Amino acid sequence: MRNVRLVLRTFGAVLVAAGWFAMLANAIPTARADEGPFEVRITIRDHRFEPATIEVPANRPLKLIVTNADPTPEEFESVGLKIERVIPGGKTAEFLVKPLRPNRNYKFFGEFHAKTAQGEVVVKADGDGK
Repeated sequence: MRNVRLVLRTFGAVLVAAGWFAMLANAIPTARADEGPFEVRITIRDHRFEPATIEVPANRPLKLIVTNADPTPEEFESVGLKIERVIPGGKTAEFLVKPLRPNRNYKFFGEFHAKTAQGEVVVKADGDGK
């Protein structure tokens, strides 16, 4: 009887641990092995982002290519995406972003012209970023 209780207790602990691992696996975005980063190009022109809103697929790495078409520098910043870099006028910067969770929005802005240089990354649940 004692051995049966030990086996049942051990089996129960294994089931609980497996349940936790399954929940964590679903909560952490993972990249699909067969796909590279989803590439998005943004242009800073007249101290505004073009396009200002971008849609990206969930659970896939993101490559942001930001070109500053203005003659003056702009600081591209996003707290949520953990990006902050000054892009000189006429130059381009690239940022690699880890896979993002679905149904979330991430703001970005130009710190030097924060009133006009505003944008947003919208992460789509169905994986159809446009």
